Amino acid sequence: MTERVRVTGPPRHDAAGRPASRLGDVHEQTALGDVYLRSLLREQLGLALAVLVALAVTLGALPLAFHLWPGLAAVDVLGVPLAWLLLGVVVYPCLVLLGWRYVRRVERNERDFADLVEGRAEGSE
Repeated sequence: MTERVRVTGPPRHDAAGRPASRLGDVHEQTALGDVYLRSLLREQLGLALAVLVALAVTLGALPLAFHLWPGLAAVDVLGVPLAWLLLGVVVYPCLVLLGWRYVRRVERNERDFADLVEGRAEGSE
């Protein structure tokens, strides 16, 4: 009797331990190629959700802070209300940084996926 194996992600090496090319599985839309694509999509979705949570925690905390501590609304920094300074100046660099990190991570995930499908060894190039 053979042992049942559940495939939950793409294998990284063939039975001999060598990286194998799996490009045909993806292009031909085989069941194995579907596993590869679902794995990539799951990674990308997890990354997108992590970015949304980071956005909600950091920027979503601003209105909450002003609601919980109404005295913050009266604070001025160099003659500019703190709320305006935070929402008009600090928010945009945070959004740019978050977007930049997201794009870099997405590109890295896609590069790793391409390396996996094309059978290149990890860390070599």
